[in-house]
Amino acid sequence: MIKNIFWDVDGVLANLNYAYFNFLTNHPKYKPLYGHIKWEDLPKVLPVSEKYGALELKTHPTLGKQMDEDFCHSPDFFTNRPLYPHAVETLKYFHNKGFKQFTLSATFDVETKKRFLTDLLHDVADFLTIECVQHGQFMHDTAKTDMLRTCFAKYHLKPEETILVDDRIYNQYAALEVGAHPVRYRSEFTTDLSEDLKEIPEVKNFAELKQLIEDVNTGKKKLSF
Repeated sequence: MIKNIFWDVDGVLANLNYAYFNFLTNHPKYKPLYGHIKWEDLPKVLPVSEKYGALELKTHPTLGKQMDEDFCHSPDFFTNRPLYPHAVETLKYFHNKGFKQFTLSATFDVETKKRFLTDLLHDVADFLTIECVQHGQFMHDTAKTDMLRTCFAKYHLKPEETILVDDRIYNQYAALEVGAHPVRYRSEFTTDLSEDLKEIPEVKNFAELKQLIEDVNTGKKKLSF
């Protein structure tokens, strides 16, 4: 039985690609370079790497690190990432079904990010647990593995009863490492999973996710990992 859901915010609940497009086309530093691009040009500017499987500022061939820092330290652009349609409705649906729900986020400024997420997700803040961690606190490229383990201990959760819904490929490995079940969310511009992850279920919208979890919990489907 799946009882716990860990949500990735960016790319699953909120449209990070929208924030990236607005940043590239309107930030004073990058508008001269990219003010003319169209939405469909985003992967040309930010080539999707096999490791991420989704858009990341870090993947820009020459300016990635600086872009990421500028974005994270530009509140008007950083916080301009609207929730996807039906995100709040879906979180409320699972809450009413009795699921425990969490978000995990690594950031440059924990307090600022937590305030932003609390505001963004204010309609579900009474039951959604928001966890943030400082970049670099854990000695890994991604902090998801350690954050999941920490939350399992802190909230007395069983990994085998937990799914991580995430669009980025490296976080699928994080879920597997801690014994949880990864579910890949296909947002805009995501690429296919690598061969060793092909058995991970993928969903394209919240309706498909609801159906997947219902099928698992009623015994109609078994998660391969």
